[in-house]
This record gives sequence, C-alpha cells and structure tokens, in this order.
Amino acid sequence: MSEHTVRIEWTATEHIKEPGTYSRDHQSIISPKVSIPVSAAPDYLGNSELADPEQLLVSALASCHMLYFLAICEASGYKVSTYADDAIGTVAKSPVGFHWVSSITLRPRVSFSSEKQPDREALARLHHRAHKGCFIANSIRSKVSIQPELQLADA
Repeated sequence: MSEHTVRIEWTATEHIKEPGTYSRDHQSIISPKVSIPVSAAPDYLGNSELADPEQLLVSALASCHMLYFLAICEASGYKVSTYADDAIGTVAKSPVGFHWVSSITLRPRVSFSSEKQPDREALARLHHRAHKGCFIANSIRSKVSIQPELQLADA
C-alpha cells in the first residue's frame, strides 16, 4: 500500500485581532515545493484568507472522487473534457456535544467530448462507482451526498 506524509509547522505568535490569544495560522508542508498556508476557520478565530482544516477535508474528498471518476470514465470509453465541483462541508454539533463535519455535498458538473455520452442514469452510476472507490470517502464517517449535474455535449 502507500503512505502519505505531511509536516505541520506552527510558531507561537499573538493573534492579530484577538489580543491575549494565539494565532491559528500555520503551514501544511506537502513537499519541499508545496506548502499550504492554513488557519482555523474564521468562526474559531482563524484567518479567513487561508485554508482551514475543514475546507481541506472537503477538498480531499472532492479531489479523490474526481480522480476516481476520471479513471472510471476513461476505462468506460467516456472522454471527460471538464470537471468542476462546488463542494460544501457542514460542521454541526453531534447529539453528545462535539463538533464534527457531519456532511459533505459534492456537486460535480462534468462535460464530455467523446461521441459516447452518458445519460442521467449512466452519470449517476459513474458517480456511485467513484464514491464507492474513493479512498477518502471510505475513510470518513460524514454523510456524503453527490448531486451531479448533467452537462450538454461539447460542441
């Protein structure tokens, strides 16, 4: 199998807008060339200009789903020309009082450039297969909904 490493670095500095508390800003270092500036969500004294962990979770799920979807389409003879997803993660309070990402909704919009075009049912099956194979979806307990939008064939 495989391992995936990330280094998180944070240095104590005072919060710019909330004196008496610490900055939530830090770095998620993926590789020597890739570093993602991260903070807490604004609701938790984070910096709205930076990615927050909840967004990164939603992004990981949406990206994993897309990559699996593209592989399935290629193997099935569909040529995808564009893929966009306005994914949404919802943080809620559990019945026992902790906060968690309770649901994630993927809203992929896909266009195909091949002669072979999926109808709504085929598109739903492709997304269902991608969801079942997605490593991230298989790793979380959040409810995941997929609301695909069928795009017209490319001209």
